Amino acid sequence: MSRPTLYISRLLPDSVMTAARQQFTLLNEPSEAVPSREAITAGLREADAAICTLTDRVDAAMLAEATRLTILANYAVGYNNIDLAAATARGIVVTNTPDVLTDSTADLTWALLLAVARRVAEGDAYVRSGAWSGWAPTHMLGTDVWGKMLGIVGMGRIGQAVAQRAAGFNMRICYSSRTPHARGQISSQWEQRAMPDLLRDADFVSLHVPLTPSTHHLIGSRQLALMKPTAFLVNTSRGPVVEEAALVEALLQRRLAGAGLDVFEQEPDVHPGLRDLRQVVLLPHLGSATLATRVRMGMICLENITAVCAGRPAPNQVNRAQT
Repeated sequence: MSRPTLYISRLLPDSVMTAARQQFTLLNEPSEAVPSREAITAGLREADAAICTLTDRVDAAMLAEATRLTILANYAVGYNNIDLAAATARGIVVTNTPDVLTDSTADLTWALLLAVARRVAEGDAYVRSGAWSGWAPTHMLGTDVWGKMLGIVGMGRIGQAVAQRAAGFNMRICYSSRTPHARGQISSQWEQRAMPDLLRDADFVSLHVPLTPSTHHLIGSRQLALMKPTAFLVNTSRGPVVEEAALVEALLQRRLAGAGLDVFEQEPDVHPGLRDLRQVVLLPHLGSATLATRVRMGMICLENITAVCAGRPAPNQVNRAQT
């Protein structure tokens, strides 16, 4: 019996590619380059199964040509890059990679929080420039993290993991969440608040929500105006959750102390105003970028594909309720 054909849009870690070659017939040898819409469409058209990434936009027109496709495994937790309704209407299973990147993303959130509070990137650039002339009592003073209030917008798995790490800094935790949490499900020391109250009181605000129509520009000029001028914003969720033009304006007017951003509104483009601000730390979407996490994400994609091709339910199907 011939093996299922698999299209992979981007090059994945070596161990994932090795496993894919052993289990499936690859339509292509993917590269690190971003594939064109035409290349993705052709791959979906010819494949029994496909792995796409969060930067691959898969719309209804592309799916209409995917007459052989049975499963589209998204190499990400979020799946806003896929027209889920169109996939469901065509009977295509869509899966994601939940849970596996929780800790790596929470770790990176803390890396950004500490970096922006203690001016780590700015200090590194200063030393490398050769301008540093020695220690001084008033040089590059940052902000304490210990004992401050951390506001978490979105108390899902990643938000909770970020809050748990805050215990080592003796931080107070407040959070806003659209999903109610049962008593005992999360720490009783974490205080749930309406988002306006959270924004007013938190010294650090960390965003952990999916990108949906209701969270697009969740943080805009009105929300930023509520924050303290000494507060910091950290975003490791999705770029369009923050209105970048409003953020730049708030930072320029010193109505906000700084920001740590791993994601951007129009990736890979970055608002030019952000690049000019020393009080902003910018990362190229590294939330899940550890080798172990990226390998596990790929293996989860393959596990889902193997299940569907064998006629079994996919462990991580996201359009189950609509099929």
